[in-house]
Amino acid sequence: MGKVVKVDQMDQVGKPVIRMTNINKSYGKAESKVNVLKEVSLTVEQGEFVAILGPSGSGKTTLMNLIGLIDTVDSGDYFLDGVDIKEHSEKSYAKIRNEKIGFVFQKFNLISKYTALYNVALPLLLRGESYKKAKQKATETLTRVGLGDRIYHRPNQLSGGQQQRVAIARALVGECPLILADEPTGALDQKTGREVLSFIQNLNNEGKTIVMITHDESIASMAKRIIYVEDGRIKQGEKVKELSYK
Repeated sequence: MGKVVKVDQMDQVGKPVIRMTNINKSYGKAESKVNVLKEVSLTVEQGEFVAILGPSGSGKTTLMNLIGLIDTVDSGDYFLDGVDIKEHSEKSYAKIRNEKIGFVFQKFNLISKYTALYNVALPLLLRGESYKKAKQKATETLTRVGLGDRIYHRPNQLSGGQQQRVAIARALVGECPLILADEPTGALDQKTGREVLSFIQNLNNEGKTIVMITHDESIASMAKRIIYVEDGRIKQGEKVKELSYK
């Protein structure tokens, strides 16, 4: 078990938000062992908007799970916001995720029995903030994403686009240094998806660091840099022109 380091020690000015070096990840043993990621190195600076692009089976989802501390590396180094993750026990990962990474998932991952307000307030409540303070921050954040009049609606009372905005508000409310978006438009129609992508792009323009996982090159083109993943390896990265959907 690794040494437990307080999460507030992770704030180190001038460090990349993500720095991975020679990361390897496999599943299974012996003859059934599959090497999913092979010597992957990746750096994401503060304020970047990076798309990780690759087809199904390329390893991009595994890479996302490692970045998001949902899974652990076999070998290699991973620094998140300046701190070596190997210095943390796995038991501390949930706390780090809560305070350092805002997640936006394809299927929203909202809790159906809770209102939009409570879904957004929940990460703050898990940190130990008072309900009054968490409610205030959640209300402000939902208003920011255009849902100030829907705070007491449950997910089944909201459209797909509205549910994704609730998920974005949940990712924003804790002021995490990294937003990790996994196929954020996958469950939306094309028009709504473009609106959500435009909103994510605006968040980046405000200074948020965003890593987006996608298999769609047209969606990846919304980012400022594309990282191509193929057969468990990063193939290339390139700067792309910032695009705005019309």
